[in-house]
Amino acid sequence: MNDTILAIDIGSTKICAIIAERIANNKLEIIGHGISKSQGIKKGIIVNIEHTSRAIRQAVDDAKRISGSDISSAIVSISNAYTKSISSTGIVNIPHKDIGINEINRVLNTAIYNADIPSEYDIIHVLPYNFKVDDQNFIEDPFGMHASRIEAEVNIIMTQKTNLANLKKAAKSAGIAIEDIVLNGYASSIATMEEDDKELGVAVIDLGGQTSTIAVCTGKSIRYSEYFGVGSNHITNDLSIALHTPLNVAENIKIQHGNLSEYEDGTVELPIIGDDHKKSIVSNDIIHDVIFARAEETLIVLEQILERSGLKDKIGSGIILTGGSTNLKGTRELAQSIFSRMAVRVAGPNTSSIIGMFDELHDSAYSAVIGLLLYKTGHHVEYEINFNQQMLHSKSEFSDSLSNIKIDSTMREVTEQRSNKKTSSNNIGQHNETKTNSILSDTDYGFMSKTAKKSEDINSSLNKMVIWLKQIF
Repeated sequence: MNDTILAIDIGSTKICAIIAERIANNKLEIIGHGISKSQGIKKGIIVNIEHTSRAIRQAVDDAKRISGSDISSAIVSISNAYTKSISSTGIVNIPHKDIGINEINRVLNTAIYNADIPSEYDIIHVLPYNFKVDDQNFIEDPFGMHASRIEAEVNIIMTQKTNLANLKKAAKSAGIAIEDIVLNGYASSIATMEEDDKELGVAVIDLGGQTSTIAVCTGKSIRYSEYFGVGSNHITNDLSIALHTPLNVAENIKIQHGNLSEYEDGTVELPIIGDDHKKSIVSNDIIHDVIFARAEETLIVLEQILERSGLKDKIGSGIILTGGSTNLKGTRELAQSIFSRMAVRVAGPNTSSIIGMFDELHDSAYSAVIGLLLYKTGHHVEYEINFNQQMLHSKSEFSDSLSNIKIDSTMREVTEQRSNKKTSSNNIGQHNETKTNSILSDTDYGFMSKTAKKSEDINSSLNKMVIWLKQIF
């Protein structure tokens, strides 16, 4: 296990790289970080690989310079704008009656098989949110239980292969090899959720510069994630247009005078676009109205997205707001009025297991990149299948801290064969779609396993016949 971790959060407004080292008790010590302004990225999507690569290199070089490390592989975030998700279910029989790691791995593979992932898509996460053992539902951890069958409900997050190719190309041009990829909204959730949030259910809203994301966690797993292409930069644009002032001036006005809770008295003198010699006098209540209108609209849309998820009644812990836009005064109070009858709080990254934190990294704008670091130290959904097609778990009898089990190659081959037959991907983007279940046992684990077993039986019979003939003659 590599003792040094490089995490890179590729956002729409900034790229942040952090280098950390594992220390005792699976904690982390940050030894370097770098931040650069995003280039070649709009609303979370790479639109210019060369510019994006240059920005990644700048952030990473700064982190390396501070840390003295020459690490060249990284865990990287991917924007929710790139991803789709579907739900699926798998069921398998357990002939020997004991549920082990292999049985859990097998039932997750079955759920992937049932999902019919099109060939042009790659899986980023397979997140189990419910296990059912025989007739017992909502089993928190099925490992070690005695049962005749196990069922798993999973949320599968995927992206088109071309999206991954562009992300890898931008990183490679910056001298970085991608060793793991994590959904941006998932990373933010890891950094901000407490144990009670995981137990009770919570929605984590990351309010960024050009995008806003929402991730709903129930059953200690991400069950729903969505993206909205509006962030705090749109407030800056609105101010620039409404006040006829340059963007950099509008950004400063937003930071200094933005207050969603109450009006401020007084006026502000602003330069006018296209005329360096004239100034305009603008009252603070106009500034308030412009900022309030955009912030309110954004939160209303996010509330509607949460309503469409169908999981609102399963959220007992309320709403967590994070991301750079939460620095705008009154954001929590406005959100509280929109997400009625739900508790709302603003949270930065949880750094209880991290030392050496630079002061600026405590800001909620850095929740995602801190979440990437925590992900690498085991703060993931138990039994999830990651981007590298490994099942992640924390059973000490299999490893010290993190054990990886590769997805069964036979099942993957069957899945690819079925996917290649598909001529359309109409099911992509339909949330909570559950496919027909299949019940597989150790002796009927797909037609390819049957064929292999039959071939082994024939070979065994021939060997026995040869031995018998030798004994006779």
